[in-house]
Amino acid sequence: MNASTENQTGGSLDTLKWGVTFLILAGAVFGNYYFSNESVLFRAIGVVVAVIIAAFIAAQTEKGRTFIEFAKEARTEVRKVVWPTRQEALQTTGIVLVATLVMSLILWGIDSLLMWIVGLITGVSA
Repeated sequence: MNASTENQTGGSLDTLKWGVTFLILAGAVFGNYYFSNESVLFRAIGVVVAVIIAAFIAAQTEKGRTFIEFAKEARTEVRKVVWPTRQEALQTTGIVLVATLVMSLILWGIDSLLMWIVGLITGVSA
């Protein structure tokens, strides 16, 4: 076998599950438009139920299980993050604003100086 060949454990059964998943989601979209005269609440409940069923079926596939494992690991990593306090966030925001103001004034000064020099060279004043 070739090194680039992928391992397909689910195969055609996974393909069938994905097909059913997309049919359920397409049915939810169609049903939402078809029953447009019905209450928004009932249509929303129907769409939510269809999405939950489709997600459950998709979770039974190999890619679905991989995604769920990835989501669990991502959640674990987010819990490890040390978030800044309110005071640290405000101080950092203030530093960014001051640095932006200083840089904008420097660039404005350089632009004005270059315009003045070009005006002297060309004889055109603004």
